[in-house]
Amino acid sequence: MSKPVSLPPETRSSENVASAGSPPELKPELKNDAPVSLAIATKQKSWARTAMQALLHYGGSALVLFLLFKFLPGRQVWQALRALPAQLWVIGLCVYFGGHCIGVTKWRLMVNLAGAELNVPQAARCYLAGLFGSLFLPSLIGGDLVRAAMALRLGRSKAGVLLASFLDRILDFTALALLAAIGAMLVPGALDRRSRAIFFMLAGAALIGFAILLALLTWFPARWLSYRIRRQLVRLRRAAESMARQPGAVAGALSLGIAAQLVFITLSVQLAKACGLHLPFRDWLFVWPLAKMAAAIPITQGGIGVREAALAALLLPFGAPAALAVAAGLAWEAIVISGALIAGALSLLLGRLATRRLAA
Repeated sequence: MSKPVSLPPETRSSENVASAGSPPELKPELKNDAPVSLAIATKQKSWARTAMQALLHYGGSALVLFLLFKFLPGRQVWQALRALPAQLWVIGLCVYFGGHCIGVTKWRLMVNLAGAELNVPQAARCYLAGLFGSLFLPSLIGGDLVRAAMALRLGRSKAGVLLASFLDRILDFTALALLAAIGAMLVPGALDRRSRAIFFMLAGAALIGFAILLALLTWFPARWLSYRIRRQLVRLRRAAESMARQPGAVAGALSLGIAAQLVFITLSVQLAKACGLHLPFRDWLFVWPLAKMAAAIPITQGGIGVREAALAALLLPFGAPAALAVAAGLAWEAIVISGALIAGALSLLLGRLATRRLAA
């Protein structure tokens, strides 16, 4: 009977150390688990940051509304809102979507000028998703990000989509500025000298800021940027050249933007009248665009609270009670929120119809 062969002590100890230190079967698992753990941690941090930002923006809206109701007669605000007839909500939603039908046409015109080649259902789906997204992202510009993100997947030219989405928002602000300027020329008699001076100073400061931004974008040294960013800028320049070759279409888009804003101003005037606030249309033509531009400041959720505070402050020189101005602003917010929820459902429906069409 043979005796078992025994290894030298040095060999056994070295094997034990090797086996105890790093088992061969665990090495691949450790290598695979590290990236997964890192990805999970990164995702958790991203969700935490997003949740914190949303909490801050919703908190900002709640704080502004709380301050408004604290310093204003809240009972008068609720009485004005309860005076709104039910049929006005239905008519208001129809008018609201009518204005956004013009908006879809304008936005599709802009992105297709830049080479996106979106059809009408695709453009409507992206636009409606942007309206829905504005409920969950800060200021009015949050919805633009959702709209552009969906268009990047559907459009042919990604650079064109980005540029056109940016220019579309610029056209909206231009339309608002033009309407406010027309209103400023129509209402000088309704303002005292001090109020006119303040409004003209704000307008001058906005123009100077826009001119500085344009100068920085024009003369910024491209060599300071990375190669990848310069490639994207080249694509953006090509998309801009494609749009510049058709100035008539851009002017048409601006006209559509003005028409859409006039629809929204008319709806706001009717809501204000139902709340008991009766002011000439020229006053709203001056105040409403400024309040909407103030709502673009990314400190609250969808501009809620900021728009109402801006309306109350801007309408005060025209003799409007602040409580009624806030009530009119909240009535508009109710239309916007209801319209955004319906827009989200319509965008989802268009997406499912497109999926079925492709599967058929």
